[in-house]
Amino acid sequence: MATQVPSGQRARRFQKETRLGLVRRARRMDRVLAETYPDAHCELNFENPFQLLVATVLSAQTTDSRVNLTTPALFAEYPTPEELAAANPEDVEAIIKPTGFFRAKTKSIIGLATGLRDRFGGEVPGRLEDLVTLPGVGRKTANVVLGNAFGVPGLTVDTHFGRVVRRFGWTTEEDPEKVEQEIAKLFEKRDWTMLSHRLVWHGRRRCHARRPACGACPLAPDCPSYGEGPTEPKVAAKLIRDRSFA
Repeated sequence: MATQVPSGQRARRFQKETRLGLVRRARRMDRVLAETYPDAHCELNFENPFQLLVATVLSAQTTDSRVNLTTPALFAEYPTPEELAAANPEDVEAIIKPTGFFRAKTKSIIGLATGLRDRFGGEVPGRLEDLVTLPGVGRKTANVVLGNAFGVPGLTVDTHFGRVVRRFGWTTEEDPEKVEQEIAKLFEKRDWTMLSHRLVWHGRRRCHARRPACGACPLAPDCPSYGEGPTEPKVAAKLIRDRSFA
């Protein structure tokens, strides 16, 4: 790991950062993220845009691994929007109950399936402005689908993304849409989707909400928030959730 900048010097450095300096630092940090997480990708399992759309809605307030355990049975029973739109809500609830908030999620996924059937010919649209008209689909979900199922660049501002970019000092915004707008200005559009994956992976693996693994973070020299978590390397290494990145 690179030599750490003394805390006083660090504070002065970031206080004096210019807009150009911020852009250069952000892109430098992204390059380090790319080296640290070369396999970063969407961790929801899917075979088509419809499956990804439903899985992303189900991922709210739960883990991707839990969704991945639940969706095979759901898609085996309802493989198309038409079949899900005609489903008995109680049957859907029984399948997706492990993901939590299953009644609200059932209403959303049956509603979006109905929208796909009635307004989009049973196909998931490839435009953000269309996707966000579907029940349970906001900009975050729409960008997940666009970036990973259609190859359309987008920033996926979930809780991990927002926490990490604020710690990095890339933005001070709290509102997800404003965060998206701010971060979009720092990077080339073509980089948005992979940047999102790397930030989410970093938030899940190292930059935790309560105890970030600061002392085992390759971004420490460029991070204004270094020291929010343990800085002793051996202590910090124990906080890394995926040991292959230790």
